[in-house]
Amino acid sequence: MGKDPKTNPSGDPAHDARLAEYRRKRDFGTTPEPGGGAPSDGAELLYAVQKHDASRLHYDLRLELDGVLLSWAVPKGPSLDPTDKQLAVRTEDHPIEYGAFEGVIPEGEYGGGTVMLWDRGSWTPIGDPHDGLAKGDFKFELHGSKLRGTWVLARMKPKGTRGKVTDESRDWLLIKKRDTESRAKGSFNVLSQLPRSVASGRSMREIADAPERVWTDDGAHETGARARAPGVPAGLDPSPLEGAKPGEQPESLKPQLATLADEPPPGDDWIHEVKLDGYRLLAFIHDGLVTLRTRNGHDWTDRFPRIARALTNLPLRNVVLDGEVIAQGDDGFPDFQRLQATIRGKGNSALAYLVFDVPFAGGYDLRRVPLIERKGYLERLLGASAGAAPVVSLCEHITGHGPQFFREVSARGAEGVVAKRASSRYESRRTHSWLKIKARVRDSYVVGGYSPPSGSRSGFGSLLVGERVDGRLEYRGRVGSGFTERDLETLLQRLGPARKTNPFDSEVPPADRKGVSWVEPALDVQVEFTELTQEGSLRHPVFLGVREDLVA
Repeated sequence: MGKDPKTNPSGDPAHDARLAEYRRKRDFGTTPEPGGGAPSDGAELLYAVQKHDASRLHYDLRLELDGVLLSWAVPKGPSLDPTDKQLAVRTEDHPIEYGAFEGVIPEGEYGGGTVMLWDRGSWTPIGDPHDGLAKGDFKFELHGSKLRGTWVLARMKPKGTRGKVTDESRDWLLIKKRDTESRAKGSFNVLSQLPRSVASGRSMREIADAPERVWTDDGAHETGARARAPGVPAGLDPSPLEGAKPGEQPESLKPQLATLADEPPPGDDWIHEVKLDGYRLLAFIHDGLVTLRTRNGHDWTDRFPRIARALTNLPLRNVVLDGEVIAQGDDGFPDFQRLQATIRGKGNSALAYLVFDVPFAGGYDLRRVPLIERKGYLERLLGASAGAAPVVSLCEHITGHGPQFFREVSARGAEGVVAKRASSRYESRRTHSWLKIKARVRDSYVVGGYSPPSGSRSGFGSLLVGERVDGRLEYRGRVGSGFTERDLETLLQRLGPARKTNPFDSEVPPADRKGVSWVEPALDVQVEFTELTQEGSLRHPVFLGVREDLVA
């Protein structure tokens, strides 16, 4: 077998020597695992964690170095709690291609069982990695979808060495260092709360129930499926998805909207995402040409040229994506004011397009496909396009554990969460299968009037705002803080000429009506507030900016 081109293909004796133990343990005529090619020449070092249900369930940590994947088996899996010291047993080096493997190793073969690609990304050594490995104090930073921040692998002292650490010890400890990515014990279990594959969105059972998944020299693909759609790469054929049907891709589409709820729903039929505070955009890619549209259908492609260029790297030439453009704040969560400043040329925050749905792809209408299947397909699509990241990336979710997730992200300063029924279809309307639960409450309201300025203030004193409810404009109160001098000037011009009548359909209190100039209700603004009072008014409202994407 040593002359088999699949098992000894590189022509580099040193590289082949490092993989000799890996190849010795496997019969590549039976197992779907890759044999190992030439070393990677990528600019970033690959990182992966594979959940492996072999004789015992464990997690395999893999870090690329010197053309192979250094590997440790972690029986209990990684923990974000710095007080946890998880045993990590060093195993044989694996080929770089193994970092993309997900599937079933046949029973009776070495490591026989189900393998899930649980996490992946890149990693950065802290100090010289070779020195760290030799000393048994190996520090590094992970840049994965689930695991991030600083970690250390510390080699344990083997028995019979009188307390000395030797390079012969296979037992290490995997420890999360304290930083912004670490979590206190009991606050967030990353293994149970983010259990699905980062590559396919599937569970271990779903992977095990699809034994037709095989490995070829071109990578993983499905066999026995229907003929894939024309021009669609292997592995991205949408036709096998339950509910997918051939359908012409539209030039515009009304997005699905979420209904406000008081608390996240329990149960595993719900997935939960961090609520994004940005601009909702649908990306229409037709024959490789990208058009970005707001939820009101406005063409904003020219406003986000970097995102549009990144989307041209996707392997599909025809697809519709639904997501949100955000600017990241200092707390790691989206910052709407930074986003506005960057769009106006007054800031330089890096913008990103976080994608959470794919209603059309490859000539197929996916709106009847269950949401969890659409997200799995979307993850494969975005994962197949390294050129799009990090400008374009997947909006991550967890399955179940809604109340705990809401408490976690709220404590970290997020605006809230969006809960979505995993089995739901994509519908172009506001539904109860998508729910938004807010912590720091932010929403858009339409301006129906303004009060005169007082003291040294120019322009206006406050904005009178309302909410559209069943075709009526319900009054929600006055917003008088959060404005810059420029806001006071430009908003007054944008509100247009005064009108004679009150545009609100519900009562405006006499104190709020005093001296007010009424305007056409055409301008939406983003407002942050603590809560709605029993009377339906905003409590402690603060102006954040104009919702340019909702301007008629």
